[in-house]
Amino acid sequence: MKNINTQLDFDIITPQIVPTLLTIENNCHSHPWSEQTFRSCVGGRYFGFFAMHQNEIIGFYIADLVADEITLMDICISPKFQGKGFGKALMAHLNQQAINKQATTILLEVRAKNISALMMYINDGFIEVGRRTGYYPSDIGYEDAIVMKKTL
Repeated sequence: MKNINTQLDFDIITPQIVPTLLTIENNCHSHPWSEQTFRSCVGGRYFGFFAMHQNEIIGFYIADLVADEITLMDICISPKFQGKGFGKALMAHLNQQAINKQATTILLEVRAKNISALMMYINDGFIEVGRRTGYYPSDIGYEDAIVMKKTL
């Protein structure tokens, strides 16, 4: 599939935009964040951006900055926009924010069965550094989280 133009406009996540982003969150994850969890990750040491394409919000990410280390807490692309290069564009924005914030590493966790996300992270320079057995709830039991790291 040919990627559509991935030109995105980015804006900072504020409490006012959380209800809109929760719709995307709920459509992307089998076990989405609650509104309370989402709101607790807005401001303070957390930073996040949502992306717009042709005046439509298509996704977002939230990250945590502690010292010189960033942890990607959540990233979502609305299902109708997945597979078109927008995830890569969000990651490129996160990478630039990490550089701007003088971070030296980015960490993330991803479901072991989320092959498309795993490949995107590997192609972006992340390597597996650990595994958390039975970390994520699934529809039938639990699944592993793969811990990945990128050195900037």
